[in-house]
Amino acid sequence: MKTALTEVVQQATWGKEVEQILRACVHCGFCTAVCPTYQLLGNELDSPRGRIYLIKSCLEGNPVGLETQRHLDLCLTCRACETACPSGVQYGRLLDIGRNLIEEQLTRPLKPRLWRWMVRAILSHPRRFNTLLDIGRIFHLILPKTLREKIPPLIKTADWPVPNHTRHMMVLEGCVQPSLVPTINVATARVLDRLGISLLRTSVGCCGALNYHLGAQAEALNQMRRMIDEWWPCLETGTEAIVITASGCGTLVKDYGYLFRDDPQYADKAARVSELTFDISEILIKENISALLPSTPPPHSTKKVALHIPCSLRHGQKQEGLIESLLTQFGFELTAVADNFTCCGSAGAYSILYPTISQQLRENKLTALQAGEPQVIATANIGCQIHLQSQSPIPVRHWIELIADRLDNRLLVSQRKNRL
Repeated sequence: MKTALTEVVQQATWGKEVEQILRACVHCGFCTAVCPTYQLLGNELDSPRGRIYLIKSCLEGNPVGLETQRHLDLCLTCRACETACPSGVQYGRLLDIGRNLIEEQLTRPLKPRLWRWMVRAILSHPRRFNTLLDIGRIFHLILPKTLREKIPPLIKTADWPVPNHTRHMMVLEGCVQPSLVPTINVATARVLDRLGISLLRTSVGCCGALNYHLGAQAEALNQMRRMIDEWWPCLETGTEAIVITASGCGTLVKDYGYLFRDDPQYADKAARVSELTFDISEILIKENISALLPSTPPPHSTKKVALHIPCSLRHGQKQEGLIESLLTQFGFELTAVADNFTCCGSAGAYSILYPTISQQLRENKLTALQAGEPQVIATANIGCQIHLQSQSPIPVRHWIELIADRLDNRLLVSQRKNRL
C-alpha cells in the first residue's frame, strides 16, 4: 500500500512503524473473511481493510469525523485478521495508534464521552468496582436486565496455599477478576503448589489494557508503570515468572517491553517483565503437570467440555493447542466447536459500550459451544467467562479450575486408599 504520510507523522516516534504496517497491506481481503463486525454489518469500513484505509487517510492529513471514529470503535480488537493475514500486517498496533490519534483530534459528544469515562473510572479501579459490585448484588432484583445479567453471584473460595516452597512465582491479580471469580487464582495457586511452586500475591491492580484500548493511553501507561514498580522488587529477588490467568491482560503485559522501548527509565524493566510473563497454560506445559496424574485415570464427574479459546490468547498471544492438550491429558473429552476462532463479543468493555453487536456474537458463540452437548464450557479469560455465563444454561468456568478439581479428586482417592 502506497503512503503519503504527513511530515508530523513521519517525525513521530511511531511514524516509521505505521508506514511499515501500511505498506505491508496488499489489499487481499483475507481479513474480511474472519472479521466479526464485517460479517455482522457487511460494511467494508467495519472490516480491518476498511479501517486501515480510514487510519491511513487520517495519517495523510485528511480530516476525520465522528463517523470515522465510530468505525474504529466498533472493532473488537480480536486480531483474528492478524492470524489470517498472509502479509503479517500488525493491525492491532496500527489500530491503537489510529484510535489514540483520532481521540486527540476529536471531542466526542457529551453522553458517550461520559459513558466511556465511567467505564474506565470503575472497571480499572478494583476498590470502586468491588464497592459497586457489592451494591449491585444487594439490589440485584431491581436492576435493569442488561446490568443484572453482568452481576454473578457471590462465590466462596478456599484458602490460598501457604507459600512454603523454595521456588516462587507471582500472579497478576487483575482489576475485576478477584471480585467476580476469586476461585480462578486460588485454583492456580493450588495447582502450582502441587508442583512445588509457591504463587505469591501482589497488590490488586489494572494492567492498563482497558484504558489503553479505549484511547486513554497516557493513563494506561501510568498504570503499567505502577505494575512494573510493584513487580520489580520480587523479580530482583528470584521470582521466576509472572503468571497470568486472564489472557486479555497477558496479551498486553507481554507487550510492555514494546510499549516502553523508548522510555529510558522503564525500557529494561519492561522488557524483563514481558520476558517473564506467561499464561498459566505455558507454565503447566513447561512444568510437565501431567506427571502428577496416575497411570489409570480416576472416575470423574465432568467429562465433556466445550473449550472457548479467547481471541487474546489465540490471536493476541498466538497460543494454540496448549489448553486443549492439558485438558485432554487430564481426561476431559473436548467437544467439537464450529468457528471456534471467532470472538464471543466480550472484548474488554465492548459488551458494555456496544451491547447489540456483542449480544449477537455471544448468541452465535453459545450456539456453537453447546452443539456438542457439553457438561461445562471452559475458557481462559474473565471477560469471556462472565459474558458467556450471563446467557449460558450450563456452567462456564476457567479451565484451570477443572485441572485443580481433578488434582483434588486424585488426592482424595489416594488418601482413601492409604486409609484402607
